[in-house]
Amino acid sequence: MTADEHMPTTEDMLRANARNWDARTPVHVASGFYGLDGSRSPDGWFAPFEWDDLGALQGRDVLHLQCHLGVETQVFAGRGAANTVGLDFSGASVAEARRLAAEAGREVEFVRADVHRAVEALGGRRFDVVYTGKGALCYLPDLHRWAEVVRDLLRPGGMLYVVEFHPLLHALGPVPQPGEHELLLRHDYLAGRGPVRHDSSHTYTDGPPLQSDTVSYEWRHGVGEVVGAATAAGLTVDVLRETDLLPWRRFAAMEPAGDGWWRLPDAAPRIPLLYALRAVPHG
Repeated sequence: MTADEHMPTTEDMLRANARNWDARTPVHVASGFYGLDGSRSPDGWFAPFEWDDLGALQGRDVLHLQCHLGVETQVFAGRGAANTVGLDFSGASVAEARRLAAEAGREVEFVRADVHRAVEALGGRRFDVVYTGKGALCYLPDLHRWAEVVRDLLRPGGMLYVVEFHPLLHALGPVPQPGEHELLLRHDYLAGRGPVRHDSSHTYTDGPPLQSDTVSYEWRHGVGEVVGAATAAGLTVDVLRETDLLPWRRFAAMEPAGDGWWRLPDAAPRIPLLYALRAVPHG
């Protein structure tokens, strides 16, 4: 960025991200990635250990933050949650989520709001489970502020459950030589260098190119930062898992692991690609 270019504020970057996800929404709906044509069950986006950690959902109120198309959000309603709410800052995503849930016959409420304003947007309601992840935290500039929002959304006895791509995954990149499948550390694992600007007409799906609003911003967050933010907000971390599984094929060398999940080949080092964190209010 040259000296005469405008340095965007954090709010500018968050607005750019909202526009980017509005532009992504029709691309993702048109793609085969989410299995909206019935090629993949929504339950397949959940690792088996998630249901062990969450426990039974019957009679519990569940909030899914940064829910995008609400594919996973619908699963909570299908598993007996008393009330299921999805929240996302993209108006286009929320509109599609409502349509998809109605077509599936799921009673799910979807709310358009920035996650930082979730308490106000939800009218002060509290929940037994606040769920988030799989590509959500990288769009948050300040995890301490986010964790305080989550704390204020939880009932006594409730839980935050994060299932997120491991920061090591974001730090890896393929060796540039043609035909090579080895991975190298090519990007930051830890925060500290500020936002990462992306300008791309392609997303992580197989959908068509974006027609506009191709710029987005991400922030790096190490696992220690996530744990620290949760504990500073008054939450106790009682589960922390790491796994070498991913719910989609991130790298060409990955091999099927069953139920739509993937892992690196046996000859490769075993490294964490996804992690899960459960935290509960003190007392």
